[in-house]
Amino acid sequence: MTYLSRIRINPLREKSRLFLASPHAMHGAVMYGIPDAPNDQRILWRLDADDPHRPMLFVLTTTRPDWSHLVEQAGWPGADGEHAAIRDYAPLLAQIAVGREFAFRLTANPVQNTSNPLKPSPTQIERAAEAKRRSFRIGHRTADQQLTWFLSRTERWGFDVPPARTDPPAPGLQPSSDEQPPPPREVRITARERRSFRKKNAGSHPVVLHTATFQGRLRITDTAAFTERLLGGIGPAKSYGCGLLTLAPLPGSPPHQDR
Repeated sequence: MTYLSRIRINPLREKSRLFLASPHAMHGAVMYGIPDAPNDQRILWRLDADDPHRPMLFVLTTTRPDWSHLVEQAGWPGADGEHAAIRDYAPLLAQIAVGREFAFRLTANPVQNTSNPLKPSPTQIERAAEAKRRSFRIGHRTADQQLTWFLSRTERWGFDVPPARTDPPAPGLQPSSDEQPPPPREVRITARERRSFRKKNAGSHPVVLHTATFQGRLRITDTAAFTERLLGGIGPAKSYGCGLLTLAPLPGSPPHQDR
């Protein structure tokens, strides 16, 4: 079984401020909700803070979780409403088919591997001196780099992003064939962040993440590859809130699992 959970977070609680500030702390809180989780279970999560007064935590698990500790520590335990919704993912997975289109949302950690960083940090210089390190994983920092990273990989993830639905240029404004840029795609970056935090070990190197949240429309091209990414996540830093691809129906399509 696979479950998608949505937990309401109260940003004014003391524990909430810790969880919201540190992906490492939030990862620990998420793991406490999985009883007897096997070591090989991939747990994906994402924090959506479009409304800073009502952040939402999404978690994908293969065992049924219990979020009572999160509601008690970081939610509204005495308020009305559904504090932690847990939904079976099977109805959504049953709708995966080639050609099917969905609205999507993904927070990812776009990176590149390089052996010669242009501006190495003190930590990278130190690590390079420690051993025969072949390459460094460097986060893409600009929106153009992050979008290119995403669009260049969708084929291997089992989907593509259709061209944007725009009106054609007015007569006389159509560029010549050798001047035409690639058509815009149905995706945009809605949030970009640089997160820096340390793990519990005070002597550890700081973890620095450059994240981007992508939102748009996708079309499935390979059901096996797409299902693998849907359940296994996309890109690195999955323990720190990256990689969870969620779907929602497009207008006019049958309803299914909430995003």
